[in-house]
Amino acid sequence: MTGAGDNARPAIAALVGERVRNLRTARRWSLDELAGRSGVSKGMVVQIEAGRTNPSIGTLVRIADAFGVTVARLVEEQRPPEVRVNGPADYSVLWEGPSGGRATLFGGIDEPEFVELWEWVLEPGEEQVSEDHAVGTREMAHVLTGSLTLRVGAVEVRVGTGQTALYPGDVPHTYRNDGGEQTRVHMVVTMPPGEFDRRAQRR
Repeated sequence: MTGAGDNARPAIAALVGERVRNLRTARRWSLDELAGRSGVSKGMVVQIEAGRTNPSIGTLVRIADAFGVTVARLVEEQRPPEVRVNGPADYSVLWEGPSGGRATLFGGIDEPEFVELWEWVLEPGEEQVSEDHAVGTREMAHVLTGSLTLRVGAVEVRVGTGQTALYPGDVPHTYRNDGGEQTRVHMVVTMPPGEFDRRAQRR
């Protein structure tokens, strides 16, 4: 996912760098290998591991896909216990729109399920363009307030308040607020287990 203001909070940059470096070295991958698998440049990987940059959601998704983990695994302070209650202090705001919108990651589950729970707030006129995720990724978006214009591949639909859209996340997709009021969406993302190599030919 890429977009204006599409940056992780500075406070988590060092944590993300440490997590990426640990996951990479545990697999005995070189920087070049991670760059190839994720489609993220080697220079950017170096900057991330050093904690010198705030990676975009799109970059985090690509790296998480390569490792076969959720984005939450990269940004949460610790692996959650069997029962964990998260509050606002635990949430990660990973995107901020030009008019004040935001994307907040409430949490994620790794192994054996791969699930993330997000809240998206889009102010009028804001848009978030997302690349394709790992093959088999699915998303479900429930609109709490306002309306969401959702484009998935060549299909564009309007999702109104109280409606829920279910769609593939492994094709390019866009979230947009074409209305005159704030749009608030709760989103569940499910991913297939296993590492994803973007160099491999898709089937």
